[in-house]
Amino acid sequence: MGTIQVIFKKEDIRPEKLKGKVVVVFDVLFATSTITAAIADGASSVIPVFSPDEARKKAEQFEDPFILAGEDKGRGIAGFEPPLRTNLKSIIQNKHLFLTTTNGTVALHQSTQASSLYAASLLNNPAMADHMAEHHQGEDIVLVCAGSSGKYTVEDFYGVGSLIYHMQKRDRWELSDAAVTALGFYEGSGPAKELLRNCRIGKLLVKAGLDPKEIDFAAEEGLFDSILTYDRDSGQIKEGKNATSSA
Repeated sequence: MGTIQVIFKKEDIRPEKLKGKVVVVFDVLFATSTITAAIADGASSVIPVFSPDEARKKAEQFEDPFILAGEDKGRGIAGFEPPLRTNLKSIIQNKHLFLTTTNGTVALHQSTQASSLYAASLLNNPAMADHMAEHHQGEDIVLVCAGSSGKYTVEDFYGVGSLIYHMQKRDRWELSDAAVTALGFYEGSGPAKELLRNCRIGKLLVKAGLDPKEIDFAAEEGLFDSILTYDRDSGQIKEGKNATSSA
């Protein structure tokens, strides 16, 4: 029987301890939701980068069509699109997305020693659960909450609980105490839209001028069937029904 463990925030990640494990990263508001939507909307790939400077440097050497998108501590970056589906949907098809965010892309970078690495969100959790049951039965799974500024975030924990719920419907996994708590939290919470609007990050974003419909979109569980697989060799996240990482 495989196990499911939970990491509460990116600062708790110990990269060397992820070797040989399957890792799924969550940043529901918004990095992994944006990645899910971008792939579903026809992006060639998403390239998570650690910083705006890294995005610019990599883009200079990139030959295929691309878009730069990101935020830095919630603020816009000159020359970058806002990292939201509304801004990207009409321009992303057949282009690569260089994405830099304060939390989600950092968590992905810190997890690249995993044997298989995925990005997930409420938008694709049911499909991800199917994928876990089909391709990773009996393996050790680590679900990573990106968190925010060194703090736990309720929306990522809810996203983790959602995936555990759907995984348990398809197979049996041994749950850590944190995984049991995440599952119970998900099952006992109200509607996802209400939770995401009322969590700390949701309130901060709306106060800063974000259209609440962006949050409502991120709360649409199971909207897409995308499996977002990170390829360590290329540094790209692509649609991939099979894990494509190298040892």
